[in-house]
Amino acid sequence: MKSKERHLFTSESVTEGHPDKLCDQISDAILDAYLAKDPASRVACECLVTTGTVIIAGEITSHAQVDLPEIARRVIKEVGYTDASYGFDYKTCGVLVEVQRQSPDIAMGVDRGGAGDQGMMFGYATTQTEELMPLPIILAHKLVRRLTEIRKAGILKYLRPDGKSQVSVEYDDGKPVRVDTVVLSAQHDGEVPLKTIEQDLKKWVIQEIIPKIYLDPNTKIYINPTGRFEVGGPHGDTGLTGRKIIVDTYGGYGAHGGGAFSGKDPSKVDRSASYFARYLAKNVVASGVSTQCEIQIAYAIGVAEPVSVMVNTFRTGVVSDLQIAKALQELFDFTPQGIIEKLKLRRPVYQKTAAYGHFGRNEEDFTWEALDGAPRIRKALGLNSEKSSAAHETRRQEPLLSATRE
Repeated sequence: MKSKERHLFTSESVTEGHPDKLCDQISDAILDAYLAKDPASRVACECLVTTGTVIIAGEITSHAQVDLPEIARRVIKEVGYTDASYGFDYKTCGVLVEVQRQSPDIAMGVDRGGAGDQGMMFGYATTQTEELMPLPIILAHKLVRRLTEIRKAGILKYLRPDGKSQVSVEYDDGKPVRVDTVVLSAQHDGEVPLKTIEQDLKKWVIQEIIPKIYLDPNTKIYINPTGRFEVGGPHGDTGLTGRKIIVDTYGGYGAHGGGAFSGKDPSKVDRSASYFARYLAKNVVASGVSTQCEIQIAYAIGVAEPVSVMVNTFRTGVVSDLQIAKALQELFDFTPQGIIEKLKLRRPVYQKTAAYGHFGRNEEDFTWEALDGAPRIRKALGLNSEKSSAAHETRRQEPLLSATRE
């Protein structure tokens, strides 16, 4: 994946109307509702959607009272499932709730500041884009976000909420040089010719999002490659919370520990430590120490300090990976409580993370994307500006992208 050779790498993303992403948003909207009333709420909320039905389950311990069916219907409406002809809509779907309190065995460990579960979490950053994210996943996210924008704006009135993207990027000596393939699938009304959909989505989505420097006559573009995409959303495919974990992180370019994010309060290190690992990796790269960085943090349930911290700069660092790992552990608090306080994770900010990626979004509430740690890392490692410039030489040679459309 990160070897010095010419190769392709592919990442995918989905719209907020995809059934799995709909579940993620419902789970995180429920989490937000509890945190807004009781920041100490313990929430592990799962959701399933299928034709005409929503099932909410999990373990929730909180002083707050929340109307779970009302929240689910609000999210479904916001996403765009507002018509019974879609096979699923916010007015007529049934909502079944099966929620219980958090296990006292788990609570005992969390109450004294320990991790809510065992597991390993990863963070990654690279100089391929301005967001310090891999190029394939950034482009895939931007495509489906743009697809949703034009649907909600009424530009293409035949679009429906479900959709997917996939982008294959060609790398030469570790640098992205061109887009080889774009796949874009958009749910639509039944009366629209495929040719019209192809022309419209090339104009309104692909040409708006993929920079011209990455497109050439050999770039392959597939729009609704099956020919039709009328049946979609929960009517076309059952959705589950946490089934798009690779979409949520680095599109497969960086490692993933296996734990899902959505519906989990920050005492669950699946979420909070993954955010923290991204924060650390991004600040290492931003500091000039390396041009890419992957960090693994592992915890034992009920234990506050991590059992291991690993840094891998893929031989791009100006100091050793062991030096970087040691400096990070001296500079930052790796305990779950320390992470929660550093990143201000007890705020109701999670529904917006549940579509279009948890990382690479320089928005106010995404505190794990801040670069305030970079100067401290640089100073701790004794780096001067000359060393930092050398580490980032490749960055100056690469075209960079912004996650936000101008």
